[in-house]
Amino acid sequence: MTKQPSGPVLGTRALNRATLDRQLLLRRSPRSAQETVAHLVGLQAQNVKPPYYALAARLDGFAPEQLSRLMADRKVVRIVTLRSTIHTHTAADALTLRPLVQPARSRELTAFRKGLAGVDLDRLAALARDLVEAEPRTMAGLREALRAEWPDADPQSLAVAARCTLPLVQVTPRGLWGRSGQVALTTAEHWLGRPAEPAAAAEATDAAVLRYLAAFGPASVRDMQTWAGLTRLRPAFERLRPRLLTFRDETGTELFDLPGAPRPDPATPAPPRFLPEFDNLLLSHADRTRVVPPELRGRAWQGNQAYRTLLVDGFLAGVWKLTEDALVVEVFGQGQGQGQGQRSWGAEQDAILAEGERMLAVLHPGTSYDIRFGAVVPRAGR
Repeated sequence: MTKQPSGPVLGTRALNRATLDRQLLLRRSPRSAQETVAHLVGLQAQNVKPPYYALAARLDGFAPEQLSRLMADRKVVRIVTLRSTIHTHTAADALTLRPLVQPARSRELTAFRKGLAGVDLDRLAALARDLVEAEPRTMAGLREALRAEWPDADPQSLAVAARCTLPLVQVTPRGLWGRSGQVALTTAEHWLGRPAEPAAAAEATDAAVLRYLAAFGPASVRDMQTWAGLTRLRPAFERLRPRLLTFRDETGTELFDLPGAPRPDPATPAPPRFLPEFDNLLLSHADRTRVVPPELRGRAWQGNQAYRTLLVDGFLAGVWKLTEDALVVEVFGQGQGQGQGQRSWGAEQDAILAEGERMLAVLHPGTSYDIRFGAVVPRAGR
């Protein structure tokens, strides 16, 4: 017989408040930008601006120049890691997390096997390393250089193979606030001036579990696997079980947590927060109901496009966009507060406006924007 999970039950609001606290979204933190990027184990960064909006929502006294300076000084970098997506990581994490998730990056190559027929991947990795360490290369430039060596292979597959086998970082000015620059790549080791020193596999995995729980817990094994884009993490949780607390959610799923981690009263107030597209708060659990009400599942996405999201009372409540002259906020109807009936979002309108004004003052000082409630997500036939 399968042993049923034991431990106290944590309801949706309890999980919500615990996660928001660790994500620095119940109250803004005085931490530095670098400390926060480390605590959150990176910020999702397919686009340039999301990490800045993510920090503005979480930190007291944040200014975009703080993160730009860290990038320019090579203390944080943009690199493909978790879930095969670009993240902004500290230099230390870029050198340790990428080896941890490398098996998943290697598995990606199976989809490109046909285009890589006859290609020696070890030789490709060595040649690509020489190319990007001689000078940063765009994907197009890397693709063409590798094509000269393997003219019969698919050029795009060659470039993807280099990205999957090497820890490639995007060099500045890409990623700097208010600056533009195409994506140019070199290796993390070359950019940061030191080699990666991954710990033993079990040690590195156990350390990642503890850091994940500190930033996203309480959480299940499947939650962390979703966050990391990895499988077979159960053994790490079992090794750590004597050091962890266990709970259950309302469906009976076993949740793990750090003994000293905050688990606030479910009634703790959660002010509105404007989050960027792809914020890890909404992407890092297999069961996202701790942040996304079931009736709003999928409302922050359309096709492959993710919208910037608004939290009200700690839960997804709407989306927003910034036009040339306005911050447009779309709130998804009524009853967004979990367990509070059909409360109108209008009760939160003043708090939403104040938070919007604050966000604009932090990230767009000196620029005049109206704030209005309206449609952000296109409707069929509109």
